[in-house]
Amino acid sequence: MPVLVITGTGTEVGKTVVTAAVAATALAAGRSVAVLKAAQTGVGPDEPGDAAEVARLVGPVTTAELARYPEPLAPATAARRAGRAPVHPHEVAKAAAKLATEHDLVLVEGAGGLLVRFDAAGGTLADAARLLSAPVLVVAPAGLGTLNMTELTARELRSRGLDLAGIVIGSWPAAPDLAARCNLTDLPDVAGAPLLGSVPAGSGALPPADFRAAAPHWLAPRLDGSWDAEAFREREAPGAF
Repeated sequence: MPVLVITGTGTEVGKTVVTAAVAATALAAGRSVAVLKAAQTGVGPDEPGDAAEVARLVGPVTTAELARYPEPLAPATAARRAGRAPVHPHEVAKAAAKLATEHDLVLVEGAGGLLVRFDAAGGTLADAARLLSAPVLVVAPAGLGTLNMTELTARELRSRGLDLAGIVIGSWPAAPDLAARCNLTDLPDVAGAPLLGSVPAGSGALPPADFRAAAPHWLAPRLDGSWDAEAFREREAPGAF
């Protein structure tokens, strides 16, 4: 898995923190890591973006950003309004492939959900994943509404012949409600893919050293971690099945 594409079921679901956790866990396993942000929106020219946030939490990773637009909009819209060139899926794939020749793992983080448009032609992160023949990791919220969003994303990936690597819950609450606890069983069922981790809410605010130490415990062995889905369900969701 030299390239892993990371998308969300929507925006603000914990995608960047999950990307950082995957990077930290891979580094702890002795792998070299690059993080590619396909298109950064809503950030000024001198402000740190998502790739910089990953580097702050994780440490020695290579970071790259293909395009940056100031307004917090879909990349195609933000590029048009800024009068700037959009980023295209083939450019994302080319940059990721180059990084893959120099690193053991390349993480490609999208913007928002899978089908958010990069350009006027309708190019998306899904198109970049297809060009790379790369698996896609989906970051989902924990609570009510996540099942529909996750199933739609999983169906779209499969309709395009893409490999859904699994699901990671981007922000697991300290006091999960009934919906969140039930979703530990229902998410892998509706996605047709394994639950590969759960990142505690607020993890992005941890000191970097603490984040790096904890990250492997949030992710399953397929992502180089030690997280056990069944044990987590038994601990966090008693009586929810």
